[in-house]
Amino acid sequence: MRDHPSSAPAAWTQHSRVLAARDSHAVVDVVVDLIVAFKRHRTGRSAALLAHYGFLSVFPLLLAFTTVLGFILAGREHLYDEIVDSALANLPIVGQQLSLDPGQLRGNVPGLVVGLAVALWAGIKAFVAAQMAMDDAWDLGDDERIGAIGVRLRALALVAMIGGAQILTGITTSFTGLLDTPVIARVGLVLATLVLNMFVLAASLQMLSSRRLRWGREVFPGSVPGGVMLAGLQFLGTLVVGRAIANASPVYGTFATVIALLTWLSLHAFVALGAMELNSALARRRLRLVGLATTVGER
Repeated sequence: MRDHPSSAPAAWTQHSRVLAARDSHAVVDVVVDLIVAFKRHRTGRSAALLAHYGFLSVFPLLLAFTTVLGFILAGREHLYDEIVDSALANLPIVGQQLSLDPGQLRGNVPGLVVGLAVALWAGIKAFVAAQMAMDDAWDLGDDERIGAIGVRLRALALVAMIGGAQILTGITTSFTGLLDTPVIARVGLVLATLVLNMFVLAASLQMLSSRRLRWGREVFPGSVPGGVMLAGLQFLGTLVVGRAIANASPVYGTFATVIALLTWLSLHAFVALGAMELNSALARRRLRLVGLATTVGER
């Protein structure tokens, strides 16, 4: 009763002590189910795929950003010194160009179009992969999953929603980590970031599923701890990576940025998929308890 019927149970999960611990402690039961589910659903591979497409979308966005910056600077030499002294100077690649010769930045329509198009393509591919991982977590068959067009339309909506949320949380965490704000203001910013991450993660899990999930039982249990962990990652990423880039040379700073970005994206993907698997594991536990109660009642 403890494992999905399509997969053979791992040997260690059938050990008498493991079975006794699962029967006695709800936390142990859910944790063991999560470990088995992560392996069965290949969640680690899905997280790596999400990080891959997320990384592919970052540099096209930098290309588009650089092009927009070129349009802004055109004919406005008085803005050069202000931009060079701003936080934009800490951006990888773009910051180096700003410090060396900001006058070489030029607006380019083809570059803007290509950058946005590639970033959108990579973002959609990432959410299509997340959709497949979500349906795997709920053990849905091929006939129960939405079609290719529906998947991509949902992915497009998620790109817009999460992109906007990332901008808001990025601004919030930047203020929290870098500005000398009062303690009460910092606490408020942190709480706002936590709430925003929880609701964005919950909405994403609902939209990614091919079937309608119940918010109270099948969405929020994993979204609450997942949202807290995502907010922590965003705060630490803004604080640590920003300072590391500011204190590094242009070459080593770029290398450090790439490594940090890949790690940051991988952790984000793992946390999001972990929240999804936790919701599914809790649902399976409820089914097991209902089945056990039914068996006892029949006896």
